[in-house]
Amino acid sequence: MPHTSSAEKRQRQYEKRRLRNKGRLRAIKKQVRQFDDAIKSNHTDNLATDFAAAAKLLDKAAAKRTIHPNAAARKKSQLARKMNAVKAGAGAKK
Repeated sequence: MPHTSSAEKRQRQYEKRRLRNKGRLRAIKKQVRQFDDAIKSNHTDNLATDFAAAAKLLDKAAAKRTIHPNAAARKKSQLARKMNAVKAGAGAKK
């Protein structure tokens, strides 16, 4: 337990930030999972929109420093590679 009023305030601030960051991370996980599900089920028509939504959430989280900007860039790159591989495979089949 904090002993001073400033320490109590700091604890309240940490809790608010923790909950805010947790919500952002859950939103990112949900969107990335939706993107992966679209890849697994071969729904290439919604793939670009799912990627754009995931990239937007990653960029916002990086801007707010919820995650490190390099981690966001790395994740976006991974998703883009998956999307391009699926599109290249779909183009080869036609």
